[in-house]
Amino acid sequence: MMLNECIRIGLETNVTSMKALSSKTYEHLSSYRIMSYYKPCASSVAAGILRQYRKTKRKNPHTKIPYCRRERLTLSYGFKIRGHNLLLPFHVHEQIQIALTSHTLAVLAGFNVRSVTLTARTLSISFSKETAEIEPHGLIGIDRNLNNVTIADSNGRIKQLDLSEATRIKAQCRETKRYMTRNDVRLRRQVYGKYGRIQKNKVQQILHHASKLIVEQAKRNQHGIVMENLKNIRRLYRKGNGQGKKYRATMNSWSFAELQRQIDYKARWEGIPVNYLPPGGTSSKCSKCGSRMTRIPEENRMLQCPSCGYTIDRDMNAARNILARGLRFSPVASPVEAMVTEPVHQQVIPQSMETS
Repeated sequence: MMLNECIRIGLETNVTSMKALSSKTYEHLSSYRIMSYYKPCASSVAAGILRQYRKTKRKNPHTKIPYCRRERLTLSYGFKIRGHNLLLPFHVHEQIQIALTSHTLAVLAGFNVRSVTLTARTLSISFSKETAEIEPHGLIGIDRNLNNVTIADSNGRIKQLDLSEATRIKAQCRETKRYMTRNDVRLRRQVYGKYGRIQKNKVQQILHHASKLIVEQAKRNQHGIVMENLKNIRRLYRKGNGQGKKYRATMNSWSFAELQRQIDYKARWEGIPVNYLPPGGTSSKCSKCGSRMTRIPEENRMLQCPSCGYTIDRDMNAARNILARGLRFSPVASPVEAMVTEPVHQQVIPQSMETS
């Protein structure tokens, strides 16, 4: 109730910062008989929801106003971990005890616990640590695709991680939901939500495994990570673009941003720098001479350079181009790679102007 009250006040007053929202909602939240620990936390969560709502509304003007229906309790201070229990303030000199497993306590050992979020079924604990950024001795270029992710490092190794299982799971869940033809909105919402959770859990695990292998390789070799800054891909597969419904559904289900998010936060947790490059021309240009590649008609994913005759898979070619761009504009490269020689233009003074 406090969270929805903060969202309502934030929309009415058009507040953008958490500090301003806290000052606007302080008097309104005083009517709730609850410990003061929870009131600024409600304003903080509401500020994050409003920030995401305004960002989504800029892309889609018909975005619905956010409203929290699921009960949740977020606390950033006032809680304690004592022994094997998490203590949450309830009343004066009265606390709620939640037993923590030995695995949870082992994970939290040595870290700073920042916040706790409690729902009817789950308990989420956010923690942080001080991480010093490493000095990379090379880079890893990452090319994300629908069915695989291709990585190329400064040591000349190229590796592909298969993600086709995630694409198959998404297609299977879409096919299952397609057979739901009963005209019952509540039942349809339950069925769609069930298979949506199944798809999310399975796909998240596949992406987690791939991102973990990439970050472990970067940490082992002391390499930085460079990726393409992919944006607005959904615009390429809208209705009316002349593409089939099945093809659009497959491409719009591509989890390119989720894989980027996992690689980004896992790399920064280990102190590995992550850089982003514009995606233009990474697949079409030759990674050896820079000329425009042509597709081999007999092969689906193979490209050939008409200038140097170099033949390579398009995903591997993109990964190598991303790596080369990262080396050029990154301090890990040698000065020769990072500099471009500009021609010296000598000014010539006409004889007539010189004599005058």
